[in-house]
Amino acid sequence: MTASDPATPAAATSATGLAEGPSGLVPLSGPGFHTDPHRLYRQMHREHGPVVPVELPGGFPAWLVIGYAELHQVTSDPELFPRDVSLWNQWANVPADWPLLPMIGPPMPSIYFTAGAEHRRHVAMVEPALEAVDAFELRRTCEELADGLIDAFCGRGSAELVTEFAEPLPVLALARIIGFPDEVGPHLAQTMKAFTDGGPDAQQAHRRFGEHMQRLLAAKQAQPGEDVTSRMLAHPEAFSDQEYVLDLMAITAAGHLPTADWLGNSVRLMLTDSRFAAALGGGQHSIGQAMNEVLWEDTPTQILAGRWAARDTQLGGRAVQAGDMLLLGLAAANADPLVRQHQHLPGTTEPAYSGNSAHFAFSYGEYRCPFPAQEIAEIIARTGIEVLLDRLPDIDLSVPAQSLVRRPSAFLRGMTALPVSFTPVRPTGGHS
Repeated sequence: MTASDPATPAAATSATGLAEGPSGLVPLSGPGFHTDPHRLYRQMHREHGPVVPVELPGGFPAWLVIGYAELHQVTSDPELFPRDVSLWNQWANVPADWPLLPMIGPPMPSIYFTAGAEHRRHVAMVEPALEAVDAFELRRTCEELADGLIDAFCGRGSAELVTEFAEPLPVLALARIIGFPDEVGPHLAQTMKAFTDGGPDAQQAHRRFGEHMQRLLAAKQAQPGEDVTSRMLAHPEAFSDQEYVLDLMAITAAGHLPTADWLGNSVRLMLTDSRFAAALGGGQHSIGQAMNEVLWEDTPTQILAGRWAARDTQLGGRAVQAGDMLLLGLAAANADPLVRQHQHLPGTTEPAYSGNSAHFAFSYGEYRCPFPAQEIAEIIARTGIEVLLDRLPDIDLSVPAQSLVRRPSAFLRGMTALPVSFTPVRPTGGHS
């Protein structure tokens, strides 16, 4: 894909005001992604159809797939649209310090950056190691960790739930099941947040993240335990140290911020939508409804990079060239007007998709989030919410809902802060 592609709009500004760069591509940045992404996606769909020519920071062209049917097509065809970053036709132009490099590439031998038989080889080692995580033990661990985090602020009567609860809980839980000592968890959270946000220190944070995993691998090679890392090492097929480290990085990074944002976005919904008021008194069923609604309406991973065209092809009326990058517009596809014609169940205020899990929150197809990882994320987020509402039943937002600020990323959707107030309570003191 190039700026001169005949399928690319040439106008610098659209008729309805959708911002476009000089090349005619829609910049994948700006406040619209943070304030009202659904409005932005609807505008994109009206003006560009289901496949949108966009520009990544640094001036790199890509296709953003926002149609539900088109996204299903891309994620269901790993031969035509493999997750093989080595195919990208822009590598000659990518600087070594590009901030998005840790998220998009470069090619490396991990479960996230391999395709075909090599990808399946990594899946065969990683999925059983995750599947062996005991769900009951994980719930107990999450209850203990959540109680410990809440104990730190419950006597104040106020808290900032993103930094004090939603972000640390998943990484502490993941660190525990992967095999890290508890004290390493906060350092992992800090480094992962830095490189996932794609800021100027992203590459340095990514290196620190890798160093954590190298130390963990060496420790488990010397003394295995009952953890994911040790089970990966026990897999009958040998992998290189680099492969183990990269797979551990992929597991932890993919499980941290998306789970934190799932938890935080669900709590925000329950605190701002009267439909979920009953849950604040311990209504467990409403917690599940809120979490499912977030996966449809406010999914933590908005855009996923990516797929690359193995050959010239057509998609959604666009001429896609071999090596073009396709970004998966998970949130936009969930909101595709062609699949959201019926907004509510008849005679109710319940969304039409209530109880329906046909969303793209975990992607789809061969490269989807592994099912055991989805279960782990749900246990962490749901247990965290349950403990929070049980401990602080009168929790409420301490600022107007409209003043809440989203993380400045087109790729991930979470709160930068979620300040709350509640009646102070005593710490449990029972956590280890």
